[in-house]
Amino acid sequence: MTERSTAVETITLRPARDADWVLIARWLAQPEIQRWWGNLASAESEVRMALETPSAIARVVMAGAEPIGYAHAIDASYWGSGLPDGMPPGTWDIDLFIASPSHRGRGAGEHALALLVDEVFTTTLAPALSVFVSVRNEAAVRAYERSGFEWARVWDDPIVGPSWMMLRWRPAR
Repeated sequence: MTERSTAVETITLRPARDADWVLIARWLAQPEIQRWWGNLASAESEVRMALETPSAIARVVMAGAEPIGYAHAIDASYWGSGLPDGMPPGTWDIDLFIASPSHRGRGAGEHALALLVDEVFTTTLAPALSVFVSVRNEAAVRAYERSGFEWARVWDDPIVGPSWMMLRWRPAR
């Protein structure tokens, strides 16, 4: 398990297990999660695909001993042939959310993102990471920028509408 401290608690990522599905599904039903992840059916489908793909990385975000969110990374080719132009072959797509309202806006998401980025670049040969962020979610865009992601283009996501495709390149050794 990897960890990173915030001013309040230690943020860690632990592998998501089948037993976590009920909790994750409850989180996905929250209106504020659906606002950025899309409707419940599409969000559940995305998470299920990550959980059921052996090479994907599916994690529960922990604050101390408390589960507060979910994160995953998956080879973007698993999403099918409709990927936007400009995505390098071998890119891994990442996503995460902090479900606990008391942990939002306090750095937990950025700490979890840093842990996930480190894990992907340490355990895969991905040349880059991608994330798709609604153009209406400026706070998330700014958080991804602080984490080293760059705007690549706007893509019309069929679920959430216009979204920034943001990329972060593998660090040079």
